[in-house]
Amino acid sequence: MFTDLPEEQLRAHRSAVREPDDFDGFWRDTLAQARAAGSAVRAEPVAAGLAAVDVLDVTFSGFDGQPVRGWLRQPRDASTPLPTVVQYAGYGGGRGHPLENLLWAAAGFAHLQMDTRGQGAGWSRGDTPDPATAGPEAPGVMTRGIADPRTYYYRRLITDAVRAVDAVRTLPMVDPDRVAVLGQSQGGGLALAAGALATGVRAVVAHVPFLCDIPRGVVVTDARPYREVRDYLAVHRDAEERVLATLAYVDGVNFARRCHLPARYSVALMDEIVPPSTVYAAVNAHAGPTELSVWRYNGHEAGGIDDDAAALRFLREHLALDSDPGARPA
Repeated sequence: MFTDLPEEQLRAHRSAVREPDDFDGFWRDTLAQARAAGSAVRAEPVAAGLAAVDVLDVTFSGFDGQPVRGWLRQPRDASTPLPTVVQYAGYGGGRGHPLENLLWAAAGFAHLQMDTRGQGAGWSRGDTPDPATAGPEAPGVMTRGIADPRTYYYRRLITDAVRAVDAVRTLPMVDPDRVAVLGQSQGGGLALAAGALATGVRAVVAHVPFLCDIPRGVVVTDARPYREVRDYLAVHRDAEERVLATLAYVDGVNFARRCHLPARYSVALMDEIVPPSTVYAAVNAHAGPTELSVWRYNGHEAGGIDDDAAALRFLREHLALDSDPGARPA
């Protein structure tokens, strides 16, 4: 069933999320510190057994210079630097297996699948730890370090997402002027943040993005991960103001307000995990041109392969990839 406001009200929804006075300075300083602590990117070939795609095991410096893993996939016959997609995983997932997620390389892009620190034991495997310890938390990572924006988990993960763009743009197989960011759910929220903060991004794909209009998400769904914040506040009853202040630093609405790039969104009206109004809040705040697919009869899976097909068309256009190699001549 529909899980949120009527569709007409969704289209008009605007978030009331506050914007911290030092939002821009907070992220400028965070990223400057991470870049100062960084080291050279490592990319080692993997014997994946594929005939048309090469896979490399990538390690780059994320938050505080900490190592973050990823898979870099590219078409084997590439002779010039490629347009590139940096992809972020949904909640609970990591970079997965080298043989997974071959769409983007098969379509002619270089493709970096970033690992997710401290996750990767839910639906896809991960290899990057989150070494921080930051006080009491509800099960999951949504409340890890939530008492202070400086210790909050998503400060570290968003920094990793931006540094993934920095890293991929240094690789010889990548055209540094043709890079896009993409993700679904948590990955969509990270794509919005990277689109606002990273240098050299040309386009953003955010399917059913999590972490947008967070104060509303926490109170209009009983599903996790937003439920983790509610569970935390049910015990830490005096912490609401402090928690909401922290969450404002990572809210996708505040990033959308700063993102002037073309963006493709999708929303599912029967989504219990990411309430549709929270997606519309980001779409309606976005500072650049947007397109939106509305899936009326889907839950958090949203458009599935149809979202992939639309994203492929969108990124071929905005990254100026040559015409569809599978198309028949006229």
